[in-house]
Amino acid sequence: MDYLKGLNERQREAVLHGEGPLLILAGAGSGKTRVLTYRIAHLIEERGIFPGNILAITFTNKAANEMKERIGRLLDGDVDNLWMGTFHSVCVRILRRDIDKIGYERGFSIYDRDDQVTLIKECINEMNLDRDYYRESSVLGTISHLKDKLIAPDTYINENYSNLYARNLGKLYALYQKKLKQYNALDFDDLIIKTVELFRSAPEVIDYYQRKFQYIFVDEFQDTNKSQYELIRALTGKYKNICVVGDPDQSIYGWRGADITNILNFEKDFKDTTTILLEQNYRSTKNILNVANHIIKNNMERKDKELWTDNEEGNQVIVEKLLDDKVEAEFVANKIEELVDEGYSLNDMAILYRTNAQSRSFEDALRRRNINYKLVGGVKFYDRKEIKDIVAYLRLIQNPSDDISLKRIINVPRRGIGKSTLEKIEKMAQEKDESMYSVLMEISHIKGISTRAKNSISAFVEMMSNLMAMSEIMSIDDFINHVVHKIGYMEELEKEGTIEAQSRLENIKEFISVAVDFVVDNPEGSLEDFLSSISLLSDVDKTEDIENSVTMLTVHSAKGLEFPVVFLVGMEEGLFPIARALEKDSDLEEERRLCYVAVTRAEELLYITYTQMRTIYGRTSYSQPSRFIEEIPEELIDSSTVHRRKVDLRSPFINVVDYTRDEGLKPKDTASTKVDGGDMDVGTKVSHKKWGQGTVVQMKDKGNDKEIVIAFDTVGLKRLLLSLAPIEIIK
Repeated sequence: MDYLKGLNERQREAVLHGEGPLLILAGAGSGKTRVLTYRIAHLIEERGIFPGNILAITFTNKAANEMKERIGRLLDGDVDNLWMGTFHSVCVRILRRDIDKIGYERGFSIYDRDDQVTLIKECINEMNLDRDYYRESSVLGTISHLKDKLIAPDTYINENYSNLYARNLGKLYALYQKKLKQYNALDFDDLIIKTVELFRSAPEVIDYYQRKFQYIFVDEFQDTNKSQYELIRALTGKYKNICVVGDPDQSIYGWRGADITNILNFEKDFKDTTTILLEQNYRSTKNILNVANHIIKNNMERKDKELWTDNEEGNQVIVEKLLDDKVEAEFVANKIEELVDEGYSLNDMAILYRTNAQSRSFEDALRRRNINYKLVGGVKFYDRKEIKDIVAYLRLIQNPSDDISLKRIINVPRRGIGKSTLEKIEKMAQEKDESMYSVLMEISHIKGISTRAKNSISAFVEMMSNLMAMSEIMSIDDFINHVVHKIGYMEELEKEGTIEAQSRLENIKEFISVAVDFVVDNPEGSLEDFLSSISLLSDVDKTEDIENSVTMLTVHSAKGLEFPVVFLVGMEEGLFPIARALEKDSDLEEERRLCYVAVTRAEELLYITYTQMRTIYGRTSYSQPSRFIEEIPEELIDSSTVHRRKVDLRSPFINVVDYTRDEGLKPKDTASTKVDGGDMDVGTKVSHKKWGQGTVVQMKDKGNDKEIVIAFDTVGLKRLLLSLAPIEIIK
């Protein structure tokens, strides 16, 4: 195979490995995707393994599709039989075939977070619990945690019976699961645990898949949880040809159940494992890698390795201390403009932050300068109301037992079916232990509902029955086009005639385009296949592709991505590392791994910023530089503002002010323009050397200084420190 010539010694060893368990410890940027791709191609071409006997589990659907395409190009052949996807998408394929063996119908719905919240609200109300104590997000978090660990409701109730709150949580969990089954629906956690349950309950099913999958690959193995691990253990029961690729230094999902011990103990759990280290990095400069290595070596829970590269030395990492979050945003926007002038494109750049709440100031700064950006994890295409409404219609057509979808759309567009009518129908469905749609089909026999409402419901049922019939004979794209017109959704938006309505119409048309693309890629695909494909999209998969734009995202969302230029912002104690991680060593180590991931996203330039004051969640507080900055040797940093090794992390204040709000630039000699605060008041006209004329609209004391807000004629409001602001009073 000619492509073996392009591999280094360790990579080639991994590709050519024979039988038995294989652990590939792959550092960031070490070419693990290439190794996975080439090893699968090698098995098919050189060893004659049928593609359908190979299962490869990846981190995102996007990564799976890209790998499959690369394998197809390498082999110049058909690899459609190759099973490749995320844990969730693989489990959906298995469940669609055999879930009836554990009491579900094959046309089950997959509930997203909004659906889960709606359902758990039902459960809380039904149990008459106080929603101030039993908050939806908290309850769902507990349920997800228990599912990850394969803990059933009855087990949790029995173990916590003496604790009333925990006992009620267990009962909520049980009711939630009961309703999911009643609605023939699964949430994301169920996709894994119901597959494990299927394997345990139906020996013929697990025997079939153990025989089928002679070679199994799992990428990002360090981020697997208990249920995923049990799934893999079950599937590898016959051949033991399991190849896992991962990096304990990049295990960053402990908060959602990932168990780093899965990779740390792999060699104990799978006897005769061959372990190969991929330590040569092809992505980053030497300086960036040195920064990453110096940070991560402070962790104890890891396997010893050190990234190295033949790449150039590169620039030192730039670390900047800034006044506050608005100055930080201006600094980053400034640098982006400078880098564009130097020849970089906006697509080359990413702004990484610890929490989504940090994005606002950067969005504001980029918008003011007309710099395009795309926001990963913001309001996404598939999360828009009109798209979720259409999807709910399609889910109800596919699965009439789906009460959550029915309640969402029965009166959308408005049909005169009010809340009280819906409550009566829901109550009757509960009494009869049937779906709400079954009750609707017998609406003429139900007492206590007005004739008008009955007529509206009868028309709705007739429409839905016709659509269910049409779904069997029309192509997916034609059918969805038919649905959006038949239900009156498009007509209602056209009548509304607003700009917002027009935008929603365009989104629906784009959704039809998604269906067209699906049919091209999946000519034999069914409606349930289409719905599964969009249910399983990750945040990165869902993000709209905006041409030539800066990418803004959390460090968690950046996993698996790389950019020539990275701005790692908000590097402060209590923010990164996050405050809740400071009390527990294991949590702090995960934060350090997260920082390691962030640093290794950068290929050429890395900027790290922190502020002295930050306003977040409505509170302004003084900041302290992150301990991770302190772990970087001075010779690797280029900065004129960082007073390193002089900051006591226990101190609540940092008193030196180095930056004005004006462009985030270092203060210049402003003696010729210095203004005495006594000469200035609200309403004073001033002149700024770059922004021109403006009017002071607010003044307040800031320690021994004054903070002034000026409304400039050209750029709007700017907040400046008086002692550093290059302004003159206009007489």
